[in-house]
Amino acid sequence: MSILYLLLVAIIQGLTEFLPVSSSGHLILLPLLTGMQDQGQAIDVAVHVGTLGAVIFYFWREVRVGLLGIPRMLTGRIDTPGAKLAFLLLIATIPVIILGLILSASGLSDALRSVKVIGWTMLIFGLVLYWFDQKGPEVKEDRDWTLREAVILGLWQAIALIPGTSRSGITMTGARAMGYKREDAARISMLMSIPTILASGLLLGVEVAGDANWALLKDAAIGAVFAFGAALLALTLMMRLLRSISFTPYVVYRVLLGLILLALAYSGHLPDVSTV
Repeated sequence: MSILYLLLVAIIQGLTEFLPVSSSGHLILLPLLTGMQDQGQAIDVAVHVGTLGAVIFYFWREVRVGLLGIPRMLTGRIDTPGAKLAFLLLIATIPVIILGLILSASGLSDALRSVKVIGWTMLIFGLVLYWFDQKGPEVKEDRDWTLREAVILGLWQAIALIPGTSRSGITMTGARAMGYKREDAARISMLMSIPTILASGLLLGVEVAGDANWALLKDAAIGAVFAFGAALLALTLMMRLLRSISFTPYVVYRVLLGLILLALAYSGHLPDVSTV
């Protein structure tokens, strides 16, 4: 893999992982649009590790509280903010793990990797985000998060296994539908990403561990570093912007990209990604 393409993969993953525009959709489209081979699972693991590092670094205060609460949670004592956060994040992660295993075992995960699917999910879930962002009240903060809402947001997050949906976008949509303020909806979404990315990274890591070699490890390290930098930049800008603007700019991008992809797919100018 050329260093330029590797950097392109890392930067795209980093910039789109936490923005509500779908990182998986962009990475699926990248080989098709550039004519390059798919980057492979090892690089996918590396750039996910980079983005995981970025969100942990940015939200270290909350992450530290959650980590310190794990021992109490494991003993069944959900009586501190840390134990509550750790428990709710665990509950919110279960649906995506279960559905992910089902899709992987059934082969449906590969069948969903198509331009038409990505185009429609970009368009539809972009409009859903716009609707709830405009209509949802802003009355709740992240500290108001409840067990019931963690279960519901976990189900919203599971929908993101469909390429083009956007994990961050769909969970922010769900949180806004519940009445959370934009910045708090984003914070909950970002914290939910930590166990989810960790679980998916571990699963992919087990699958590629036997194929690792020094050249691949070098590429993976480069990818992880650049993904970390790009993700940290995207996170910082988004969290600052949400204090003064809505999700509308991201919605406009999603709708335009979705319409372009659908036009190209249905006109026959782009083949199905899953067949490339």
